[in-house]
Amino acid sequence: MTNPDHFWGRVPPPGPAPLQVDVARGALVESRHAVACAVADANGRIVMQWGDIASPVFPRSAIKMLQSLPLVESGAADRYGCTPAELALACASHGGEPVHVAKVGQWLARMGRSVDDLVCGAHWPLSAEATRELAARGQLPTRLHNNCSGEHAGMLATALHLGEDIAGYARPDHPVQQRITAAIGDLCGFDAALAPTGTDGCSAPTIGIPLDRMAVGLARFGAPGALPPVRAAACRRLFGAMVAEPYMVAGAVRLCTAINGAGRGRVVVKTGAEGVYAAILPEKGLGLALKVTDGATRAAETALAALLDHLGIMDDDLHRAIAAVSGPVIKNWAGLSVGRIGVTEISF
Repeated sequence: MTNPDHFWGRVPPPGPAPLQVDVARGALVESRHAVACAVADANGRIVMQWGDIASPVFPRSAIKMLQSLPLVESGAADRYGCTPAELALACASHGGEPVHVAKVGQWLARMGRSVDDLVCGAHWPLSAEATRELAARGQLPTRLHNNCSGEHAGMLATALHLGEDIAGYARPDHPVQQRITAAIGDLCGFDAALAPTGTDGCSAPTIGIPLDRMAVGLARFGAPGALPPVRAAACRRLFGAMVAEPYMVAGAVRLCTAINGAGRGRVVVKTGAEGVYAAILPEKGLGLALKVTDGATRAAETALAALLDHLGIMDDDLHRAIAAVSGPVIKNWAGLSVGRIGVTEISF
C-alpha cells in the first residue's frame, strides 16, 4: 500500500503489527497474508487497529452504501419509487443472477432509460450458476449482468432527477461524482479533493481513503444520530434496505449475503475488490475497514469473520451462515479436508 508521508499532512505512526492469516496444508503453512484493519466509533475514535491504517487504499466496492447517499438525499429515490430491493442493488456487487438483472432492468424502464445508458460495461455474472445458464442459452452477458449495474442505475437516476446531462455521469468531473466524493469526504472526515484517484472496473471513479477514516465513515453511517437530518435519514434508509434485501446486495453462496441475512441488522458487511471489506455494527456504534496487503479475498473473508467474533458479534446463526460459504477447512476436489485457513492471533 502506498504511504506518502505528506498525505493530508500526517505521517502514519508506528502501530500494531498487521493481522496474519495463515493457510496451512497438512502441518505446513503454505501461504501467509498480512491484513491491516481499523475499528472506529462515530466520534472518530480508533477503538482497535492492526497494521498501517493511515495510508490511503482504494475501497473499491466496499463503500457503495456511502456512494449511494446522493441517490436518496437528492430525492431521486423517491421520484422514481425506489424499493428497498432497488436501494440494496444500488449498494450491491450482485451476482448477475436473473433476479438482479430483472430488477435493474425494471428500474431503468421506470426511468424511461435502457441498458444502453449504463456505462459500466458487460461481464459474465459473478454467479457461476448464472453464467452456466446464460451460456447454455447461447446468450452473452449485457451491462445488466455487471455486478455494479444497480449502483450505476442509482447514479443515472440522480442525474435524471436533477436535470443533468446523463452523458459522462461516471466521469470524475460530472456533478453526480462530485456529490458522491463530497459525501464520502464529509462522512469519513477528510479532504476527499486531495485523495489519490483511480478508475474502478465499472468505469466509476474510486478514491484512496485511509482505513481509519473509512472506519469512521462506516460507524457514522450505521449510527447517524449526530448527522444532519437529511443525511441521517438517508443512512438509515440505505442500511435498512441492505438488511431487508441481503440477496440483492450479493447473491447465492456469497459471504455478504450470509452475514447480512443472519446478522438481522446487528451487522452489515460489504466486500470490495483487492481484499477490502467494510462492516457496520450499529448496536456497538462501530465501523470496521480492512485491507489485505496482497489483495487476497480468502484472507479478507477469514479476517472479517475472526474480527466479528473478536468484537462479540457472532452468534450461532452467524457462525453457521459463515461456515456455509467461507469456512476454515480447505477441501480438495474429492471433498477431502486437506488444510485450514485462519487468523493466527488477534491481540491489542
